[in-house]
Amino acid sequence: MNILLAMIPAFFWGTTYAVTQYTLADWPPLLLSALRALPAGLILLAIKPSRPASADWPILCKLGAINIAVFFCLIFVMALTLPSAISGVGMISVPVFAMLFHWVMNKKRPNALQACCGAVLVMLAWMLFDPSSITLNPVGLIAMLAAISCIIVGSTITKALGSRIHWWTILTWQLIIGGVLLSIVSGVQALLTPEPYTNVMNEFSWDNTVGIIWILLLNTVLGYSMYVWLLQRMSVVDFTFGSIANPIAGIACGAILLSETYTTPQYLLMAGMILASIAPTLLNALLTKLRHSALIK
Repeated sequence: MNILLAMIPAFFWGTTYAVTQYTLADWPPLLLSALRALPAGLILLAIKPSRPASADWPILCKLGAINIAVFFCLIFVMALTLPSAISGVGMISVPVFAMLFHWVMNKKRPNALQACCGAVLVMLAWMLFDPSSITLNPVGLIAMLAAISCIIVGSTITKALGSRIHWWTILTWQLIIGGVLLSIVSGVQALLTPEPYTNVMNEFSWDNTVGIIWILLLNTVLGYSMYVWLLQRMSVVDFTFGSIANPIAGIACGAILLSETYTTPQYLLMAGMILASIAPTLLNALLTKLRHSALIK
């Protein structure tokens, strides 16, 4: 059930790429990140006021920098430089990096099924991102790898904090801290290169308003509330396997909003990556159910 719930924020996150390109195409990533983070944190603070203990500020500042400031910037760089479907499907490789990270850092070796599915996912990703079959912006690809790293590190820190800091406090203050950092850096950028910001103000439209509301309320307030709440109830690796909805949303929104199309082999590779990402969870659940049925008999 938790994995099904994890699909809800993943779905909204998967819409980020197409919605950004469709409604906010020429906006600076730093400005988009600041508008996504700080208002969301203040909304959550207004809904349920909280105040961290003095000893918790350093770790919350670190979390706000990694999980919000850096990560949001990378996501919007991806959204503005890569096709929506490619961004969504690429992010489904998070489980592989999560398994490697926990194997190296925590000596938590993946089981044979996870390792096998991870290897298949990597192979399919290699084929999908082959430069001879599809042209992709290298800046976007580097941002994708960096964003995946932020997810793993940030999720690990968030899960570790769950035992001593309430999840609402973690969520609220990482957004506020990250949003403040982004606002400062965005302000500096506006002073150094004001033209993009001037264009945003002069050409502001209803499409921009819809895009900001979508990213702020659905992608951030709702999505991150569910994300932090669920991380206290399931492992980071299991949570990432629930992110199947992310690439599905990316592919669907890319097709609907941006008219993105791919060849049949490319769609098959995307489907294969999605199946490889959820196979360990599904097969483990099936084996557990079969064992339970055998014990009852």
